[in-house]
Amino acid sequence: MTVPAFEAPMTPAGPPASAASREPHLQITWTDAVTGRAGFVVIDRLVRGVCSGGLRMREGCTLDEVRGLAEGMTRKEALHFEPGARYVPLGGAKGGLDCSPHDPAARGVLTRFLAAVRAIVEQHWTTGEDLGVRQDTLDEIVAGLGLTSSVQAVYPLLDNADESRARLAKAFAIDVDGVALPELVGGLGVAQAALTAAAHLGIPATPLRAFVQGFGSMGGATARYLARAGVLVVGLADANGVLANPAGLDVEELLRTRDPLGGLDRTRLRPADRELPPDAWLDVECDVLVPAAVSYCLDEANQHRVTARLVVEAANLPTSPAAEAALAARGVTVVPDFVANSATNAWWWWTLFGDLEADAEQAEAKVRTAMQRIVGELLITADADGGTPRTAAQRVVDRKLAEIERRYPA
Repeated sequence: MTVPAFEAPMTPAGPPASAASREPHLQITWTDAVTGRAGFVVIDRLVRGVCSGGLRMREGCTLDEVRGLAEGMTRKEALHFEPGARYVPLGGAKGGLDCSPHDPAARGVLTRFLAAVRAIVEQHWTTGEDLGVRQDTLDEIVAGLGLTSSVQAVYPLLDNADESRARLAKAFAIDVDGVALPELVGGLGVAQAALTAAAHLGIPATPLRAFVQGFGSMGGATARYLARAGVLVVGLADANGVLANPAGLDVEELLRTRDPLGGLDRTRLRPADRELPPDAWLDVECDVLVPAAVSYCLDEANQHRVTARLVVEAANLPTSPAAEAALAARGVTVVPDFVANSATNAWWWWTLFGDLEADAEQAEAKVRTAMQRIVGELLITADADGGTPRTAAQRVVDRKLAEIERRYPA
């Protein structure tokens, strides 16, 4: 295991210079002795000695990517700070592995990586599923390493760790129409962010048309809740290509038959559904575009193909800074990732700390209320200041971080 010298971080569009220049608390680069694959952990900051952020696995993952994601986790945590709530936001962190989740060696790489950073998971870094890593796989591996949970570092901060763990386990066992509750809350938040932003922008609901790129936990749930709100999901994309239908795809059938990594079952298509190549995901006309797969899929070279008036970032860092600036210049609103996809993280902690019980209806109400408030307020602020939703959201984060640091100094 090596700890490299600090390099300038890759940052999302729009953070203030002070945030971009601050060095992370810790960054680690690990090399797998068996395969030579690289792994990374970045702790952007600690609050009360603990940080939070998922672990992803994808071919080509880099330290810069993980650093940017860790900064994003700091923002997500701070965004949901509510004085008086049981949940006190944690610091931000992230883990990443440069390995395809489809590689036969992937589980071994993941196991050896977690063994190498075991002490950090045990005492400081609470982690969970992310792109290419399922929570059930993570749970099996950490148990095999002798750890209680992938989030056990937070237990000392809980009033009653046993009660909290039982509540979270009960919540994880809840099934909502064939999909586990923890796989739905993040996408519910994205869908609510999209609905709130579309209403604020006055996009005609005749009905709204949405395209969702990615059909894993986040993309699949986003598509479900958009469809249930009356939005036509006119296109979906997975690693193998694009499915499109201007009259709307059968989201529920595709959810029931997707594979564990979000692959769409082409045998379930209806006669009017079309199959398109992977690079056609920006060619399907829509009002709302939801990138829910990989980072920086929207860049300066392809942003001109976006037909939507609204981009809601379900994935982490899906839009490059140059692309976001170009989109803003032509009137396309981008709801940033650390806002739109923050509900998964918040729901975990609301449930573990006891702000929520293990109840699907209670979780849905809390997520919808929080996202309506956060997205509505940042869009009103952006309008008043003439800035972007990202800069407005960053101002909220900076204010809340200052309050967290005042209350819980390092």
